[in-house]
Amino acid sequence: MSTDSSNNKSDLIVVGSGIVGMACALVAIEQGLSVQVVERDPVCTGASIRNFGFVTVTGQGSGATWNRARRSRDIWAHVAPQAGIAVEHAGLYVLAQRLEAEPVLRELLNTAQGLHLEWLDPEALHQRAPHLAHAHIRGALYSPHELRVEARYAVEKLRLWLQSRGVRFHMGQSVRQVESGSVRLGQQELQAERIVVCPGPDIRSLFPEAFAAYQTRLCQLQMLRVRPPAGYQLGAAVMSDLSLVRYRGYSELPGAQRLEDRLRLETPRELQHGIHLIVVQNADGSLVVGDSHQYGDSMPPFVPAEMEELILQEMQRLLCLGHCHVEERWTGIYPSGSQDAFIETVLPGVQLLSVISGTGMSTAFALAEECLMGERIAT
Repeated sequence: MSTDSSNNKSDLIVVGSGIVGMACALVAIEQGLSVQVVERDPVCTGASIRNFGFVTVTGQGSGATWNRARRSRDIWAHVAPQAGIAVEHAGLYVLAQRLEAEPVLRELLNTAQGLHLEWLDPEALHQRAPHLAHAHIRGALYSPHELRVEARYAVEKLRLWLQSRGVRFHMGQSVRQVESGSVRLGQQELQAERIVVCPGPDIRSLFPEAFAAYQTRLCQLQMLRVRPPAGYQLGAAVMSDLSLVRYRGYSELPGAQRLEDRLRLETPRELQHGIHLIVVQNADGSLVVGDSHQYGDSMPPFVPAEMEELILQEMQRLLCLGHCHVEERWTGIYPSGSQDAFIETVLPGVQLLSVISGTGMSTAFALAEECLMGERIAT
C-alpha cells in the first residue's frame, strides 16, 4: 500500500465531488488548508449535474435553510466568475394562476424572508415581464435573489478551478474504508487529520446508520430540456402554483392549505406524482423544465410517460408557448430525509455531511462553512 507522504497526506480529505464536496474543498482552501478529494466516478455524474442549476432562496424553509441559501447565493455570485461559470439569468417570478395562490405569496412578503421581494399586480407584471402577463395570471411574486447556472457544466468547471488552486483530486477511485485519520482506496491510503464524507445519494456504502437515523430514502425526479419558439427570452426563473405546496417556505404559510385543497380537486395527478413547475433558460435559448418526485428505498429505472405529459401541460398553462419540442430527458436521484440537511460526527475527526432534500445547489456553500468553520446558521 502506498505511503508516500508527499502524495497521500493533507489537512483535509473530502469524499465525494458533487456540489457539497466541492463546497467543502472551497471552504478549506480559503482557510489555507491542503485538500484532497476522492470521487468514485471519473467525472461527477450524479444529482449535482442533473438539476436546474437554480440557486433558490425564496421559498426555502424559514430559519436555517433560508439563511444557508441566502449565504450560498452570495458565494455563488463571488465564485462563479472566477471559475468561468456563466450566470445564465437572475431573479424569480412565482406566477399566481389561482385566486388562492395570491394570498400565499402576499403572506410571504410579511415574513423575515420577504425582504426585497415584490408583489406585481397584472399591470406591473405586464410592464416588467410582458411575456409572462397572460390573461389568467393574477399577478406574481418577484424575487431578485436567485441565480441560475448550467449545472451540467458548472460542477466540472468548479472542480477544475479548485484543482488549479491546489486541490488534489483522485477521480475514478472508490473508497473502501473511512477511519479516523485515513481513507483507504484500492491500493492507496490517504491520510488527513480531518475527513468530510459527502456521499450524495449513496446512503448505504458509508455510515448507513446515520442516514437511517434521519429516515432517509431516495427521491427520483424527471426533467426535460425543451426548445421554445425562436427568440423566446424567459429572463428569469419561473415557478407555478404547484410549487407553493411543495416548497416549505410557502407551504408553511397560513393560506397554503386553501390552495392545496383546490389543487387536490383540480390537479390530483400532478400532486400524486409530486409535480410542481420550475422553468429556467440556457444560453442557447432552450428551457430546462421539471420536475416530478417519486420516493422509495430504491428507484426503478422506469418512468411513466404521464409524468412528462403533466409537466409539459403545466408549462404550457403557465407560459402559453405554443409550439415547442423536447430535446432531452433525464432523471436524477437525491437523498430525502426528515430534515433538509445534517452534519454528523461519525468518528473522531470524521464528519458526514449530507443534504437530504433537493436544496444542494442552493445551500451547499453555507453548509460547508458550518461543517468546517463551526459557524452555525441561525435557525
